[in-house]
Amino acid sequence: MDERDVYRAKEAVQSAMKKGPMRLALIIGAILVSFLFLHPWVQVGAGERGIVLNFGAVQDKVLNEGLHFRMPIMQTVSIMDVKVQKAETGAASASADLQDVSSAVALNYHVIPDKVNVVYQTIGVHFKERIVDPAIQEVMKAVSAKYSAEELITKRAAVSEAIRAALAERLMAYNIAVDAFSIISFSFSKVFTEAIESKQTAEQLALKAKRDLDRIKIEAEQTITAARAEAESLRLQRANISPDLIELRKIEANLKAIDKWNGILPQVTGAGAVPFIGVGEIQKR
Repeated sequence: MDERDVYRAKEAVQSAMKKGPMRLALIIGAILVSFLFLHPWVQVGAGERGIVLNFGAVQDKVLNEGLHFRMPIMQTVSIMDVKVQKAETGAASASADLQDVSSAVALNYHVIPDKVNVVYQTIGVHFKERIVDPAIQEVMKAVSAKYSAEELITKRAAVSEAIRAALAERLMAYNIAVDAFSIISFSFSKVFTEAIESKQTAEQLALKAKRDLDRIKIEAEQTITAARAEAESLRLQRANISPDLIELRKIEANLKAIDKWNGILPQVTGAGAVPFIGVGEIQKR
């Protein structure tokens, strides 16, 4: 090997050493760009679940909360909310006595977390409009038809529980759980509302009349009891009166008359004169 060959080899080594770090940097840079562009990870937030799709086909695996890796291009992940959601809707129905009933209700529900892939595959993400709202309408009609209009008001708690149980059974078939149900309001036709008000007024008046009658009876009984007590007292007093007691009362009356006398005898005598009461009787004694 001559001197020129040695020089060329030296230059080749130096050139390779210069190009090596640059190539490595380019390779690393390309990997990073590809990594960011392909986005091979997915983050599932709190109260959510991830549905894995391989080329659009729903998989059995459900991703829980946290960070997960996926196969770029092949796998995509769809996020579904499993927190408690609220549905408020109005429902029109008829009672057992054929009264029109308009009601406003509220339903709290959530998708069963382990079944989000089934819900996504069979219903999609618009399950409220497709399943929940129609179920509320149908159950309200079915339950309202079992109660009269008056019972819908007086047995509101029982009606609400019946609707909740029916909705829970119906929605569970679609992997949707019912958390709570409440009836916000019931409203009826104007004629029926006026009839209810008239009935309540009549009942209140009847109750007031009954209370007044009871009060009058009590007062009458009290009066009778007081009269009986007074009569018994007079009877006892009459039973205790004796000739000696009568004589004693006369003497007491005469003594009181003497105490009040001023010492002047009456100036007028005759048929119209006032006698000196009891003096003779006192003298006799």
